Amino acid sequence: MTDPAATAIRALLIEDDERLAELTVRYLAAHGVETVHCGDGPRGLAEAQRGGFDVVLLDIMLPGRDGIDVCRELRARSDVPVIMLTACGTEADRVLGLESGADDYLAKPFSTRELLARVRAVVRRARGLAGPGPKTLRHGPLLLDPGNLRVEIDGAPVSVTSFEFSLLHALAERAGRVVSRDQLLDLLHKSAEDAFDRSIDVHVSRLRRKLGDDPRHPRLLLTIRGAGYMLATGGPA
Repeated sequence: MTDPAATAIRALLIEDDERLAELTVRYLAAHGVETVHCGDGPRGLAEAQRGGFDVVLLDIMLPGRDGIDVCRELRARSDVPVIMLTACGTEADRVLGLESGADDYLAKPFSTRELLARVRAVVRRARGLAGPGPKTLRHGPLLLDPGNLRVEIDGAPVSVTSFEFSLLHALAERAGRVVSRDQLLDLLHKSAEDAFDRSIDVHVSRLRRKLGDDPRHPRLLLTIRGAGYMLATGGPA
């Protein structure tokens, strides 16, 4: 059976390594992913802003404008899923990529097979084909509409990425209960290696900012020290 996320996927690859880009484009095309390639930051950002892509694959080290800067500007205008590609495998570099607005990251050298799997995963989330079901959830001032990947706080819309929605939905479905980082990684189908970095923490931090939840004294997305996270059932008082 054909993976529904693999149907008519259009990707933008922003990568200055011509050889790597050629191999990646060829592999993705062979598996049903049409890929447009740009070799520097400014051209890549301009192409991304024109839209029409299901996912952006973004190298960090780019001529003209680095990937962190490109991701931040793109995220300010678009919710298109972004997978960061980085030759720097340290936790600090990964955190920086996520904080800039990336949905996921992949360290170089990477397997093209794993890249394809991650592309399909982020597209499934963005298309509402994985994870959340159709039921609208309400907790205090928070509303989540899985059918449209829509989030509202006190009736005002909140712009979130597909990964952020899936994370918030996983907590909302278990509101009032502690969910560990490992459980969240499993629920969100992240790879085992992600359990050893701060990816979930970074996404929660971004969600708090977007929801207006005080990061020092959160009243909606609670940190349970040594255990994980919990969505408060009543929301902020």
